[in-house]
Amino acid sequence: MQRWRGLEDIPQDWGRSVVTIGSYDGVHRGHQLIIRHAVERARELGVPSVVVTFDPHPSEVVRPGSHPPLLAPHHRRAELMADLGVDAVLILPFTTEFSKLSPADFVVKVLVDKLHAKAVVEGPNFRFGHKAAGNVAFLTEQGKTYDFEVEVVDLYVTGAAGGGEPFSSTLTRRLVAEGDVEGAREILGRPHRVEGVVVRGAQRGRELGFPTANVETLPHTAIPADGVYAGWLHAQGEAMPAAISVGTNPQFDGTERTVEAYAIDRVGLDLYGLHVAVDFLAFVRGQAKFDSIEGLLETMAQDVKRCRELVEAYEGE
Repeated sequence: MQRWRGLEDIPQDWGRSVVTIGSYDGVHRGHQLIIRHAVERARELGVPSVVVTFDPHPSEVVRPGSHPPLLAPHHRRAELMADLGVDAVLILPFTTEFSKLSPADFVVKVLVDKLHAKAVVEGPNFRFGHKAAGNVAFLTEQGKTYDFEVEVVDLYVTGAAGGGEPFSSTLTRRLVAEGDVEGAREILGRPHRVEGVVVRGAQRGRELGFPTANVETLPHTAIPADGVYAGWLHAQGEAMPAAISVGTNPQFDGTERTVEAYAIDRVGLDLYGLHVAVDFLAFVRGQAKFDSIEGLLETMAQDVKRCRELVEAYEGE
């Protein structure tokens, strides 16, 4: 899959293509419907498929300080899109100048002049251009002028998550923030993932017999609520069952919020300085402060046992 950052990265000889545009944070099951449709339509027409997305999130430029927690960094979104069969991803730097581009200018400069769109696939509420003035109806009219089709796909899947609310990135962020990683998993179609570099912490886990990888997460990462979770630690191409702790470590009067993962039954791991990923499968318990170190150790042992059981049950499904 080709990855372009900015319009200037698009090959000069790029031909017609099927395009879909959006932030697509998380590439959740609703997003997947649109992207798969774009891929299928591109194959029918014998042209490549392109996903256009933005960095930073448009809200950060339009309303500074409002950057939402991210469900997936751009490289992860690209991986997920590649798995869906996408041929190219275009990340457009979202600047103040770019935000002032009118819907008509966006169509010409991006869809017509650079991507030579043959078809554009979007959700029903798609908005674009300065002050989000462009919509599907306007895009359809532009398609008549510039010879591209517009196809609308209903992305609103529903399930048990969020009490039956339509799946969305906003709902997923809320569930993650509440610690409902099972609900987030239903929307995403996979466990929520947090990434970062392993850094040295207080090393109390090692002293207590449960050495953890202390993950310095990427900026704006959507981090689950404080507590203990079952999941996986991905490092050096291996997925290891893990007991994951999120919080400030109140047992030792900590103040800094951290994400730490204990690779269950693994001895002698040295992951310092490595980029790792942590997948959150299920919530186990909330953060707590114990009356004694013995009480903490006993609960940690129970946590690890429960996490092992949850991971094994999931992998057995």
